[in-house]
Amino acid sequence: MRMQIAALLLATTFHAAPALGMDRTAGAFAGPIKADAADAETLNARCDNLLAEVERRIAEFESSAGPYTVADTLVAYDEISALSYSTGAEFYSYSQSASTADKRAAGIACYTRLSEVGTAFGLSREAYDRLAAIDASSEDAATQYYLAQVIEGYDRAGVSLDEAKRAQIEALQKELTDLGSEFSQNIANGRGTIKALPAELEGLPADWIASHPPGPDGLVEISTDGPDFSPVMSYAQSDALRERLARVYFSRAYPANSELLGKIFAKRQVLAELLGRPDFATLLLEDRMLDTPEKVIAHMVDLDQAAQPALARDLAEYRAALAEIRPGQELSWFNSGIARQHALKTKYDLDQQEVRQYFTFDNVRQGVFELTEDLFGYEIRPWETPLWHPDVESFEIVDNGEVIGRFYLDSHPRDGKYKHANHIALRQGISGETLPVSVLTMNLPKGGYDTGLMEHGQVETFLHEFGHLIHSILGGNQRWAGLSGVANERDFTEAPSQMLEEWVYDYDTLAKFARNEQGEVIPRSLVDRMNAARYFGQGIYEATQLGYSNASLRYHMGAPDDLSAEAISGAYKEYSGAFAPYEIPADTHSEAAFGHLNGYSAGYYTYGWSRVIAADLFSRFQQAGLRDPETARAYRELVLGRGGSKPAAELIEDFLGRPVNADALKRKLASGE
Repeated sequence: MRMQIAALLLATTFHAAPALGMDRTAGAFAGPIKADAADAETLNARCDNLLAEVERRIAEFESSAGPYTVADTLVAYDEISALSYSTGAEFYSYSQSASTADKRAAGIACYTRLSEVGTAFGLSREAYDRLAAIDASSEDAATQYYLAQVIEGYDRAGVSLDEAKRAQIEALQKELTDLGSEFSQNIANGRGTIKALPAELEGLPADWIASHPPGPDGLVEISTDGPDFSPVMSYAQSDALRERLARVYFSRAYPANSELLGKIFAKRQVLAELLGRPDFATLLLEDRMLDTPEKVIAHMVDLDQAAQPALARDLAEYRAALAEIRPGQELSWFNSGIARQHALKTKYDLDQQEVRQYFTFDNVRQGVFELTEDLFGYEIRPWETPLWHPDVESFEIVDNGEVIGRFYLDSHPRDGKYKHANHIALRQGISGETLPVSVLTMNLPKGGYDTGLMEHGQVETFLHEFGHLIHSILGGNQRWAGLSGVANERDFTEAPSQMLEEWVYDYDTLAKFARNEQGEVIPRSLVDRMNAARYFGQGIYEATQLGYSNASLRYHMGAPDDLSAEAISGAYKEYSGAFAPYEIPADTHSEAAFGHLNGYSAGYYTYGWSRVIAADLFSRFQQAGLRDPETARAYRELVLGRGGSKPAAELIEDFLGRPVNADALKRKLASGE
């Protein structure tokens, strides 16, 4: 039956999602036709065909006769899930990266329709009864775990409620899907720009200025895209320019998205109450590592207490630096960037523009590839397949002579494209049947030493997102699609990528690829200074992140009384401001572009909790050596390679030999090292 799905996926596929049917005997692999040859009408037709197949299989599943077994029933369920997942991932990718607005809209429309089909299937009593009748007692532990997760998911969705309440839940879920799609689209379309005189660019890197020539009006256009926003806020000497751009950046998609958030929060609360929970946060967290709001709050309090000494040190140093370059100014969102750069230069003898000269995209990409090849013992080589844009690249991962996964890099900004960085697993791997395939969507500078130097933080971002990709591929050799790749609890999934960030501060790693225009390797003395300054600002960072986490959680602990855009924005300032290192400026509305309020909802704390896990995982590498082959092999086999086949707490304990704790992160915050 799985090979029937494979045959279906061999149908023409456009843009980012290759057909992943893999012939078990010949190992043949079919990719897409010339990407972006499709128009929106063709994409809509493809969506119709795929959704029709998903619905046909669901109907067949719901009417199937017993006996209900793993070999028939669970396999059929997993195949439906795999086909639904691959369809959703394909069209979600279109929504982020397709070349025209109508094709991006087609991606969103299909993804939304698929979500509605999935909601109905997740509330199907017929499907639940068949799954619940399976006896898996003689199966392997991963299969038993998978089946238990599936049944628990049905229970949490409300399958045991009467038909009227299930219909109400389904309607609410549809409304939430529609609102979430609109929210995300508004952010994607919320790109803002300002105009600046060339004289206002003083302090910005030469390569940045070269890539921003004045227009016919003599003015330079600056956007809210990351490759524009970050350098301006860090280096521009014009206070007016920084504040002008920041106010546009921090109010993208307002007021439309703040109004949508009010509706989303209210409907999520109604949904939680229908399902017998006091609030949506309680409902959301039930299948997490931290499975109650109380545990999340305790984690946040613990992290806040640990970060307070570092926060106090950081604020004192930022304010001292600001007093030297802007006497009389209060530390704020608008000047913290230049205060930081001045402190780095004067206290740590570190000039970030000196660091930048060693990082171009091509060198960084090769360095990231070589690092993970060395750690995990595979080879990355080019993959010849049609692409949807000249900037896109394609590669495959080969392990012991066998291709184990393929991926795309869509690395540079362009109009209409998703503005941040993320990983999409386009296909889940199934052992012996389907190769995992992923895409990284990023917005990194394009070009060489003259126009495309990267910040060291962008190198870290690249490696972080690549960490998700290798987790998806190395964890893709599973019996069940539902356990393949990054299929762990949501509050674990960031940890492996965060741990991998540690290597971008390792001299031996950087020396392999960090070179300036003259071909000189980055000096060890510079890397030593980078490490000395590494945790400068970590207290401010943790406080800021705790603010985001608090807003994410508090919005979902009962719907706000006032759902207007103004009230939602005011609540954000209250919730986030409870931890923020400095006052959130009036007339800014960051919640409107806080995309995680849609996808992560109450779960933004995931990033802070994952930093706890990542620091603990890394402690074993610190003891053994960053390139210790035995440790790297154990990490690949016991953590990444297991995918979602067992609870994350067990994966961590398998690798560390003990349960996770926060000691390693607390030591970093306390020592600043």
